[in-house]
Amino acid sequence: MSARAEARLWLVQRASAAVLALCVAVHLATMIVAVRGGLSAADLLGRTRGSMLWASFYGVFVIAVAIHAAIGVRNVLAEWSRLNERHSGILATIFGSCLLVLGLRAVAAVVL
Repeated sequence: MSARAEARLWLVQRASAAVLALCVAVHLATMIVAVRGGLSAADLLGRTRGSMLWASFYGVFVIAVAIHAAIGVRNVLAEWSRLNERHSGILATIFGSCLLVLGLRAVAAVVL
């Protein structure tokens, strides 16, 4: 892979990390406030049902996770396994795609 492509992946992974930091902070703050407010899991699910705001938020969260994790897995496979860069990229893409599909299904189950 060219140095430009590697630099692009590095930048995308750092950008996804920034999105993840914000999403994790919002998620944790929301959960802490909800639990301290006495809400149960059923109450939380009732409040998220039909909310496009929460669907959008968690959709962005899932997309950032899938991108960030796939690039990280690609790098680990390329550096620590006997796989070449192409095969590492293919496996990482499959892994990231699975995360994306499963995560978006979970968002749909909670919000729709």
